Amino acid sequence: MMKIYDLPSSYAKVHLPAKVALAVTTKPDGNYNLITLEWFMRTSIQPPMFAISIGESRYSHACLEDTRFFNLVFPSIEMKPLLSLCGSNSGRDMDKFSAGDVRHIAGKLHKLPILTDAVANFECEVVSQVRSGDHTIYIGQVYYSWLDPEKQMFFYQDKS
Repeated sequence: MMKIYDLPSSYAKVHLPAKVALAVTTKPDGNYNLITLEWFMRTSIQPPMFAISIGESRYSHACLEDTRFFNLVFPSIEMKPLLSLCGSNSGRDMDKFSAGDVRHIAGKLHKLPILTDAVANFECEVVSQVRSGDHTIYIGQVYYSWLDPEKQMFFYQDKS
């Protein structure tokens, strides 16, 4: 029977399994940062665009305000440890690329790293943004798409 529940209980029931992604941003010092995301979506076919939602308190938010480019990365199963590292540590306090031993090559759009262990990478330039409560939704136009069709996507699963 359908009943009213609090949002955390209701959302916990429906959000897994979840597709997750990483966003690569540039730090103010010119190095790179990674953040694990669950809130992202495709927003346009032509021109191709993705939106990512970043909390205002997150270091990646400050990075995107400073440099208006990001790579949206769809991780492979092998990248699970990196997803955990990037989702539980701040780029203010550590170099996630070194700590996670991230394999990458330079991208084409803004030279942001293309993660070579990923299923796909999308190089994006921020073309718009919308404030959404305590988050900002950054809309990025995709200029280059990278794919390794041999890799298998990672999904967070329900542990119960």
